[in-house]
Amino acid sequence: MIEVGVFQIGPYNIDARAVLAPMAGVTDLPFRRLCREHGAGLTPSEMVTADKRLWNSRKSRSRLNHDGEAEPRTVQIAGGDPQMLAEAAQLNVERGAQIIDINMGCPAKKVCNKAAGSALLRDEALVRDILQAVVDAVEVPVTLKIRTGWDPSNRNGVRIARIAEQSGIASLAVHGRTRACGYRGQAEYDTIADIRQAISIPLLANGDIDSPAKARSVLDHTGADAVMIGRPAQGRPWIFTQINHFLATGEQLPEPDDHQVEAIMQRHLTALHGFYGEVAGVRIARKHLGWYLAALPQQSEEQATLAKDFRRRFNLLEQPQPQLDAVGEFFTARRPATVAA
Repeated sequence: MIEVGVFQIGPYNIDARAVLAPMAGVTDLPFRRLCREHGAGLTPSEMVTADKRLWNSRKSRSRLNHDGEAEPRTVQIAGGDPQMLAEAAQLNVERGAQIIDINMGCPAKKVCNKAAGSALLRDEALVRDILQAVVDAVEVPVTLKIRTGWDPSNRNGVRIARIAEQSGIASLAVHGRTRACGYRGQAEYDTIADIRQAISIPLLANGDIDSPAKARSVLDHTGADAVMIGRPAQGRPWIFTQINHFLATGEQLPEPDDHQVEAIMQRHLTALHGFYGEVAGVRIARKHLGWYLAALPQQSEEQATLAKDFRRRFNLLEQPQPQLDAVGEFFTARRPATVAA
């Protein structure tokens, strides 16, 4: 039996080798809770701007909400000014953050255009200043998420990783693409393997890890302590349980059946309605439903058509209860086809 590795971030023992990646617009409190219930060892928040002047917006208030969240509570902050990031880290710790994560991995133009996210990788001196300022500002562990570099000709991930370790960063997550690559093409893991050889702090490998077998392969190739799962968890929060079980036993767990998926969806949608309120909750539920439907096995043309029609109707619903009722009706209609297939 393969032992599931345990790694440590400051005083916190992380008892699983599959963790959730912070994703803006996705990893809100309801989704983090769901992923934690399904085995994610860490569930970082959505990216929070370091500019506290923007914290009174509805979006920022929801991102700063950690009510009832399991420990350790990780908050990711983003910005390009060392002092502003340091102050944001202090304020988030006062609000309950137990780990501060710094975003230097987001490739979005609206983030990079403000000299934040992965844009920072071009300025290694500024990276050092930011990391040192935040580490010095708080007593909780500070972690960092980066990409392998700015573009394929400038993969400076190893140098950034060394700066991070020297600055007191407690763990490092690396997405296997450069800023210029965005999410195009396939992630590469050779740079992550090189980073593993360069540092001794815990290392998390991220990018295109969409199955237990892929997780095992990436861990073996890179020597990372854990895998960080982003987009493959959308509509499949159970992927963490599947990966952890496979790493521990070598056994592949089956995909959840329709009854199980329906129950997960109902709980998730109910949590979204409660967290955001009726209007925003209904709207946000629509994108999550789309991800769940995309993850469902469509074993026949009839099932594919049923899912397409259901999503179109669902997106027109404007009240919480009709959304929940529609999910039940969809799975009731889908089951006979599943049995027959």
